[in-house]
Amino acid sequence: MRVHVVSDVHGNVDALSRAGDGADALICLGDLLSFVDYSDPAGGIMGELFGAAAISQFIALRTAQRFDEARAFSRSLWERHDEEPRVAVEGAARRQYQRLFEAMPRPAYAIYGNVDLPTLWGEFTGDGVRVLDGETLSLDGRVFGFVGGGLQTRYRTPYERPDEEYAERITALGTVDVLCAHIPPARPELTYDVVSRRFERGSEAILRLIETTAPDQVLFGHVHQPLQRRLRIGRTECVNVGHFRAAGQPYVMSW
Repeated sequence: MRVHVVSDVHGNVDALSRAGDGADALICLGDLLSFVDYSDPAGGIMGELFGAAAISQFIALRTAQRFDEARAFSRSLWERHDEEPRVAVEGAARRQYQRLFEAMPRPAYAIYGNVDLPTLWGEFTGDGVRVLDGETLSLDGRVFGFVGGGLQTRYRTPYERPDEEYAERITALGTVDVLCAHIPPARPELTYDVVSRRFERGSEAILRLIETTAPDQVLFGHVHQPLQRRLRIGRTECVNVGHFRAAGQPYVMSW
């Protein structure tokens, strides 16, 4: 059995269309959407709606961690925009999702990332793409558990879950061979991004699952440039499968 795993696609349709080449199945760990493209301010939903110049300024504020100013600037952009924010964002998100899900190799198993809009996925999934959240799946004798989304942060990304809700989903999985999540376990080596020079939120609940059930692997993304991509905790190998938007290469599992 050969399975390819991707995370943090962020609109990279061309690479996603090739991500399943040679594999029996694809697993996507979320963040299909690109809201703000830091490498191309004209890209992403915000670039489409407001243009490169405005989003370059927004990116500069966020990069400097001036989050209150960034939110105020974003509000000023929306005040001058013709459409109501939810309508405009969902329209742009639908256009991205249409391209992404059409390109996604089949069969595929997917979870939501923290910048995804779960309420829209039902319009595009099915036909060989299955969404799993708080569920398990057996692939050729190995049990995979899936939990999507992120935890609540000051960044206020679209799909952040309360700690208690997230922990309940993780605990309910029970014993699995491979845990597939969007966010990493709460270890600094895995949560620190060396380029943005900040810690992202990791999950204490995933750490507890590792300590109590010792899965073979925990696979995740979310942190684009981690201090460490791999870390062994007891007998469990924790693996950041990579920033697919930038690298365009899946993580390969075979057994």
